[in-house]
Amino acid sequence: MNTRTVHTVHPSPLGDLLLTGSVAAAGVTLTSLTLPGQRGAPVVRAENRDDAPFAEAHRRLDAYFAGRPTRFDLPLAPAGTPFQQAVWQALDDIPHGTTTTYGELAARLGVPRAELRAVGRALGANPLLLVRPCHRVIGADGSMRGYAGGVERKVWLLTHEGALQPALV
Repeated sequence: MNTRTVHTVHPSPLGDLLLTGSVAAAGVTLTSLTLPGQRGAPVVRAENRDDAPFAEAHRRLDAYFAGRPTRFDLPLAPAGTPFQQAVWQALDDIPHGTTTTYGELAARLGVPRAELRAVGRALGANPLLLVRPCHRVIGADGSMRGYAGGVERKVWLLTHEGALQPALV
């Protein structure tokens, strides 16, 4: 099977999002979506930019940022351990406009409380921000814990989705 790795950029209120994927005869499989300045973001080469295979991802992102709740039902192939994959897949079940806690997510996965940090590490390694909504996981006390794209972006996303009330300034 002949595949190639490509990328595109999607402008957003959070800055330019970088999407990477593998293209084969069946289309593109999304491997990452990262935010500007995110640690661990893939390094891409300008000559490998190809916007066309990402048309559906662009449509869904436009809908999301226009305020229309959307599921990112796209072919996904993030690289990770089986445990990370299980944590990331569990994120798909957190509805738009809601949050859950690290402890609740761990309980759903059958992860003992003593291993809660492993869930946090898996969330921190999520290569598909927004698509796999790790921003919807918060501290048990309602605090905004770490987010690979920055806590201020996590707050923006949760406010955009209606899970947080806008701050009055």
